[in-house]
Amino acid sequence: MKLIFIKKNFLIYGGAENYMKTLIDRFRGKADIHIMARKWAETPETTFHRINSISLSSFLSMITFNLNVCREIKHIKADCIISFERTTCQDIYRAGEGCHIEWLRLRRTIEPWWKRYIFLIHPLHIALLHLEKKAFSDTKLIIANSNMVKSQIINHYAVPEKKIKVIYNGVDTKRFSPQNTQIYRTQVRKELSISEDAKVILFVGSGFERKGLGTLIRAASLIKSGKNLKLLIIGRGNINKFKSMAKKYGIQNSIIFLDAQSDVEKFYAAADIFVLPTIYDPFSNATLEAMASGLPVITTRNNGVAELIQDGEEGFILEDLTDYDTLAEKIGIALSSRKAMGYKARLKAEEYPIEKAAEEFMKSISGLIPYN
Repeated sequence: MKLIFIKKNFLIYGGAENYMKTLIDRFRGKADIHIMARKWAETPETTFHRINSISLSSFLSMITFNLNVCREIKHIKADCIISFERTTCQDIYRAGEGCHIEWLRLRRTIEPWWKRYIFLIHPLHIALLHLEKKAFSDTKLIIANSNMVKSQIINHYAVPEKKIKVIYNGVDTKRFSPQNTQIYRTQVRKELSISEDAKVILFVGSGFERKGLGTLIRAASLIKSGKNLKLLIIGRGNINKFKSMAKKYGIQNSIIFLDAQSDVEKFYAAADIFVLPTIYDPFSNATLEAMASGLPVITTRNNGVAELIQDGEEGFILEDLTDYDTLAEKIGIALSSRKAMGYKARLKAEEYPIEKAAEEFMKSISGLIPYN
């Protein structure tokens, strides 16, 4: 059995890369595995094919990557082709980034009018929508990582429901565990000059605008905890903009920014709750990681993980993406109910180990092979 996986950058940093690596590990020894990528981390018993793309712009990079992938695939007779990117020559497409058309729709509700107009004429968005439409219409099987994404694909592109299978992202329940608290909490807090009695709100995610960091900062400014409250922000984004916002609302001394961390499990251990008031997230791996680490989580209805959360049990779900008053209220409740909510969050996360997700994906691949 020969399998081809497509991932533009396979560097084992993000959730999608770790998910794909786990899947490949399950097939090792059972299949001849090929990966088509522009950059990659070497992986045992795997053949890599370098796919070049024009890097002058995101638009050209995306278009040329797809063209070169499809050209390379013609030279390899594979039993199944699995893509983690918006490409047009696969048997299975994992729609891990959700629907770009839905993301644009949501952005229009919060952006100024002139930006909404730019969305219509920007070549990057035009290319993304073209590739997305073709990927959804031409692929034999689409793997959605939430029912939210499945519904959006059907609503926007009229894809038959039978073509779409929902497989939630899994989590490494050993790496992300409440037991990490005993190992890392004191150490990490000391390194970051955070006192033991401080209440730490953790935010993990790159793309601060989309992930709703502005809403979190405004909510934190309403909480009457004084110096005992800390916001720990991990990820990549316009740090200067949000530092200025924190200063505007008087909490500049309560916020800590860190770049993306390879050992992020240590920071879950140092936190008290996790908050991600995201505008759009097909399925936030960080939210499930926080749950597995035993943290109450607060997120929005537009995060696919919300489907796994019972409001008021493992955490809270915000209906209004920018309602910082309600968010401040829910943060206060979550902090006071940390142990009970965190315990329930861990139990829920245990139902979604990454091994289970990989096993379901394997069955989907095996089910397609006889029909190729």
